[in-house]
Amino acid sequence: MQRTGTPPDLATALRTGPFHLALRTAITARGLALHRVREHLAQRGIQVGLTTLSYWQQGRRRPERPESLRAVRALEELLELPAHSLTRLLGPRRASLPEAGDSPAAPALLPYRDLISPAAAVDDLLAALPGPPDSGLHTITHIERVRLGPDRQLRRRDSLHAVRAHRDGIDRYLALYQGDPGCDISRVRVRAEENCRPGRIRRDQAANLLVVELLLDRRLRAGDTHLLGYGFDDAPAPEPGREYVRGFNSGTGQYVLQVSFDPAALPVRCHRFACHSPGEPPYEEEELTLDGHRCVHLFASGLRPCLLGVRWDWD
Repeated sequence: MQRTGTPPDLATALRTGPFHLALRTAITARGLALHRVREHLAQRGIQVGLTTLSYWQQGRRRPERPESLRAVRALEELLELPAHSLTRLLGPRRASLPEAGDSPAAPALLPYRDLISPAAAVDDLLAALPGPPDSGLHTITHIERVRLGPDRQLRRRDSLHAVRAHRDGIDRYLALYQGDPGCDISRVRVRAEENCRPGRIRRDQAANLLVVELLLDRRLRAGDTHLLGYGFDDAPAPEPGREYVRGFNSGTGQYVLQVSFDPAALPVRCHRFACHSPGEPPYEEEELTLDGHRCVHLFASGLRPCLLGVRWDWD
């Protein structure tokens, strides 16, 4: 039975999510410590560890397995919430985020050639850097900043990227770059700035493509996390930039993209979009509004393989 007079912050969290915020708000509203929540679940025959409960309410893990989903339904009853109010916030299962105690598993993998055109050029560049097709890493959080100059050209791309290894022995990350049509790919500068250094770099001028090995400063074991900072200084192209797209070839935890415009060259419209492959119509599109710092941003979580980006119009 739902409690009388649901606090406004709890009602909002249950309506809009995300799951971890709704769970944390509900536990706080009920006035229960986590160890008491665990005890109440145990009385119902459901065993959930304190670490797991803590991770659930922090958003570091989410319930996936059948016994975990059973625990969520019990939490709805225990916390006196409407039926399905928490379970509906979970959405479809995400294989890329294992639960506490689970061994990290490799997420579903889409070949890079399915996300970047021309596919043959991608195959050739990756073949020039021999290695397993699975990088052994998946994204926990990726924060990316893209800047345009007064000439309406892309000038700089910066990434702060947290990854987790799903097998032992990982010591490098492959970063792919594609410039605007007609750019001089030989003039693109690679910056390896935090917890990594540049390794081999291969370029394809005709396809405006570059791939670089970012060598990590330690060898990772399965389950280890690593934070690396890197970026690219763009080369000019004949035409103004009109979009920025990031391809995800596997499941991703969280992604944030910010696009910054020069005060002398502001777009008239911006949209975020998502599509399955290059050239396909977007299956998701939403208008974005410039903020006071001449920026737009998007946030996404629990991404499946796709292309996600921002497109803008100059007139």
